[in-house]
Amino acid sequence: MSLVERDLAVIWHPYTQMQTAQPPVPIVRGEGACLYSEDGTKYIDAVSSWWVNIHGHAHPYIAQKVSEQLYQLEHAIFAGFTHERAVQLAERLLAILPSNQKKAFYTDDGSTAVEAAIKMCLQYWHNKGEQRTKILAFNNAYHGDTFGAMSVSGRSVFTAAFDSLLFEVEFIDLPNAENMESLKSKVSSLKSELSCFIFEPLVQGSAGMIMYDAKYLNELMAHCRAEGILLIDDEVFTGFGRTGKNFACEYVDVQPDIMCFSKGITGGTMALGLTTCTQQIYDAFLSADKMKTLFHGHSYTANPVACAAALASMDLFVHPDTQQNIDRIAEKHTAFAESIKAHPKIKSTRQTGTILAMEWETGSSTSYLSGLRDTLYHYFLNKGIIMRPLGNIIYILPPYCITNAELDYIYQSIGQALDEI
Repeated sequence: MSLVERDLAVIWHPYTQMQTAQPPVPIVRGEGACLYSEDGTKYIDAVSSWWVNIHGHAHPYIAQKVSEQLYQLEHAIFAGFTHERAVQLAERLLAILPSNQKKAFYTDDGSTAVEAAIKMCLQYWHNKGEQRTKILAFNNAYHGDTFGAMSVSGRSVFTAAFDSLLFEVEFIDLPNAENMESLKSKVSSLKSELSCFIFEPLVQGSAGMIMYDAKYLNELMAHCRAEGILLIDDEVFTGFGRTGKNFACEYVDVQPDIMCFSKGITGGTMALGLTTCTQQIYDAFLSADKMKTLFHGHSYTANPVACAAALASMDLFVHPDTQQNIDRIAEKHTAFAESIKAHPKIKSTRQTGTILAMEWETGSSTSYLSGLRDTLYHYFLNKGIIMRPLGNIIYILPPYCITNAELDYIYQSIGQALDEI
């Protein structure tokens, strides 16, 4: 039996209608910005394998550090114990985050990093004897697929089957010059009930790479801070250079109370989640009363191998070559977007750092389930490019090691698609 046949016999794939989906592409190895299938076909990974891979596939430096760690310590319980890699990673990450971030809490992935953040905020107020149980979030948000993360995400195809089971959240539109005062007014009217405000900074990824201005986010954050509402900055997607800076929060002046990380934190090597917080939040859980403990954890919390991968990724991330690559990709994206923005099939282009999105004109409203999505997906796959269109929106989000020639091939293929589809 082939790998695909064996897969179809035993595997249920994510975000996939298994009855109608095409057979999966069998990948056997990766190198740089590319993945290679069982029959030798090369695919440029234009979406960094769900936005996680920032340094390229099978990076030898990360592989070396992971291998070394496996021979030293593969895992240890993290309640009542610690290890060098977890401490070192927390030290190094906190050193490049906003100065108010003081403590790191380890989880498994992006959704669980968000779950921990939500529970921190809700229990913060509970520990202080205040009943603040509502959460403020943006319309069209996506924060993950566990129940807390779904609750603070916009109601959509991702949540439809579970909407009646999700807890109450106050949703607001993205801020702009026209609605800022009304948003502030709503926040003020709810301030005694709101525990926190959670947001994707600058870019709402799964909503279609929707982008908004940092100055309006900063103003809204400042107002929430003035009203005593905690701020959760979900950097699971935007962290580690995606927006052109180390973290998207560097575009604003107000420092968040809590930050969430995953995806690029290990360079795409393996799962790891991490939530950081201020000393003020941490202190609210310190008590002789054990009921004020944060009763949250995971079996693989702070896994040493994952931490070793993250430390190796951090070594690569802070190297000057990586920042040069981030700037190079951003510049090429800008030039390409300018060259196609007037095309009649392009409704809009938008870019933040290494993230470039193009919305196709369809003549009608579209959704994540748009049939155009499958047409575009298979068109690019046949050209050796991995893309996962969000409805009628295609985007390029490559590993930072991608070459100019590979980027140019992607741009050329998009141009051809505009002419042929």
